[in-house]
Amino acid sequence: MVPTMGTLHAGHLSLVEAAAAKADAVVVSTFVNPTQFGPSEDFDAYPRTEAEDVKKLTGRGVDVVFAPNAAEMYPQGFATSVTVGGPAAGLETDFRPHFFAGVATVVTKLLLAARPHFAFFGEKDYQQLLVVKRLTADLNIGTEIIGRPTVREADDLGLSSRNAYLDGAARRSASRLPAILRYVVVALEAGAPVETALADGHTALEREGFEVDYLALCDAATLAAPKFGAARRLLVAARIGSTRLIDNMAVAAEA
Repeated sequence: MVPTMGTLHAGHLSLVEAAAAKADAVVVSTFVNPTQFGPSEDFDAYPRTEAEDVKKLTGRGVDVVFAPNAAEMYPQGFATSVTVGGPAAGLETDFRPHFFAGVATVVTKLLLAARPHFAFFGEKDYQQLLVVKRLTADLNIGTEIIGRPTVREADDLGLSSRNAYLDGAARRSASRLPAILRYVVVALEAGAPVETALADGHTALEREGFEVDYLALCDAATLAAPKFGAARRLLVAARIGSTRLIDNMAVAAEA
């Protein structure tokens, strides 16, 4: 299974290709999930391209496109949510406290509906990937969650449906986000103090016009504070204009 919110791009299609290569049958869901959006967020404006999505999936080994509406997923009287601790703590939760309960609930419903052996998620939403891995293990759902590398545009910006909101100067500034992340990764791997490298990265982002929600170095497996010798992950969320972007990159363990 490949769960998506539709408006499919090359990143989604890379997940579909990986699923088709691994499994005998593939289900793709396209559902813009209202419970993961806050009252002031872009649920109503979020792009929806159902017919185009189906065309993009044609000939890619997809057996079923599951495109429910909100009433089907959350019928009258629906009163249950899934709450995840561990990797859901901090980062996105500090700024979008509603988000992971919405994600965890809808992913649980989708996995229980399809009962897939494997489900594919992009590493661009790295915290979400770890949250989904945690919930499937804790609830004994029996689906193996497979993360796939971030697919990037020609200028290195991670692919996202929200990139469509960017134009002009905002789009040019957005393309600097991954370059700044790589600069911080190089500094950290060269032994720079964590506080200094993160502060320099924060300053560089602000210089490009970003309003930074967080720039954090975490344990790659748990998102807790990294311990010596553990693989690490650098995660960022920042706004350019009205568009909020997230990204992350691997950082080698201290040796």
